[in-house]
Amino acid sequence: MDEIKAYDEAANTFYRSRNITALPLVSWDLFGPYFNKLCKDAKDICGLNRLAQDNQWSYTGKFDRALTEKEHVIVVTDVELNIVYATHNISKMNGYPQAEIMGKKPKMFQGKDTCKDTARYISKAVRNKLPFEATLLNYRKNGEPYNCWIKGEPIFDGKGKLVNFIAYEREVA
Repeated sequence: MDEIKAYDEAANTFYRSRNITALPLVSWDLFGPYFNKLCKDAKDICGLNRLAQDNQWSYTGKFDRALTEKEHVIVVTDVELNIVYATHNISKMNGYPQAEIMGKKPKMFQGKDTCKDTARYISKAVRNKLPFEATLLNYRKNGEPYNCWIKGEPIFDGKGKLVNFIAYEREVA
């Protein structure tokens, strides 16, 4: 017991002499959500890398930077436009959990006031296997509209065969 007391006194003397103050436990409350986001981003980057490897993408886009720095939502579809991957932050943007949208088409986010001309422009670019960029009125799961900036592009494998489409998205004013 004397050893523990001596240790406590020595540690106390050392920290006082260094003018070090302990951080309150509350600091974890500030860092915790950021750490949680980083973990989810890392999981999404691994998932996207696995998808790229499985489909032998020749794509050289930097989805890790788009996700972590720009905080874009990333949606990947197959060639029939069925969603095969969506990053965790999609639910923050539109209220749909990842599992609920898998296998469905991105048109599920459109509604009565979605601009038909913009939707046709996107469809034509996809049909012609061309990149596109547009802002489209989409709808959240609860029916509330929001403007969604979308930058999409086709993804080919090393032999030039179309294997996926990728879209970077974010809500805009």
